[in-house]
Amino acid sequence: MRALISDIHSNLEALEGVLADIASQGITEVDCLGDIIGYGPNPRECIDLVMDCNFCLLGNHDQGALFDPEGFNTGAERAIFWTREQLEAGKGDPARNAARWDFLGELPRSKRENELLFVHGSARNPLNEYVFPEDIYNQKKMEKIFSLIERHCFQGHTHVPGVFTQTMNFLSPEEINYEYRLSDEKCMVNVGSVGQPRDGDPRACYAVLNDGVLRFRRVSYDFEKTIRKIYDIPDLDNFLGDRLREGR
Repeated sequence: MRALISDIHSNLEALEGVLADIASQGITEVDCLGDIIGYGPNPRECIDLVMDCNFCLLGNHDQGALFDPEGFNTGAERAIFWTREQLEAGKGDPARNAARWDFLGELPRSKRENELLFVHGSARNPLNEYVFPEDIYNQKKMEKIFSLIERHCFQGHTHVPGVFTQTMNFLSPEEINYEYRLSDEKCMVNVGSVGQPRDGDPRACYAVLNDGVLRFRRVSYDFEKTIRKIYDIPDLDNFLGDRLREGR
C-alpha cells in the first residue's frame, strides 16, 4: 500500500494533515509527484518532511526556485523569488540549508516501475504539460500522451484530481465514489493537490494505491492558519491565501 501526494506548495498545515492521515492507515510508503514549494509560506519545513518520502519528482515550481521561473504569472513568480530567498538565507544550520538545495537539485523528472509511470505534468512533458479534464475533447493531444504510457500514469500539476481513461472520459472522484480499480485499460490518474486544491473542495487531496485499487482521500486542515501566514508575508499575494478557502 502506497500514498501518492503532489503539489504541496509550501503549505505545511495541509502536508502535516495529509501525513497524519497516511500514518493513521498504517501506510509507510509515500511518493511525491513534485511541486513541494511555491505559493505558500513554509518551503523549508515542507522540503524537510518530503525528504523522508520513498521518492520525489521535480515539479515546475521546484525547478523555478532552482533556476529562473519561466511561464509563471506575476504572483507565482514573486512567490518563487521569495521562496528562493528563504532557501538561500534560511535560518538555522547552513548545512541543512545546503542539504535542501541538494535535494531539490537531484530530483528526477519521472520514474517508471514496470507498467507504472510517475510524472509531475504528463508523459509527454513530465515537468510542464497540463492535462485538464476538458482535454478529453482534444483527441489528438490525448492520443499522443496515451501512446507514451505503457499502462498507468500518475501525475499532478493541474491540482484537479480524477482519472482519464483511454476511451476519452474523465472521472472525478465524486463520480466514482472516490475509488477506481485499475485494469488492463490505460489510464492517467491525477492525484490532486495537497496544498492548493482547485476542484472546488478546500480539503487537501491525495491518493492511496493498494492491490490495484486507487482511493482518493480528502483531509481537512486549518487553512485559515496558512492564510494568515501568507497575509503576513508582503511578497506573497493575498490571493494565494484567499483561494485556499474555496479550493480554487
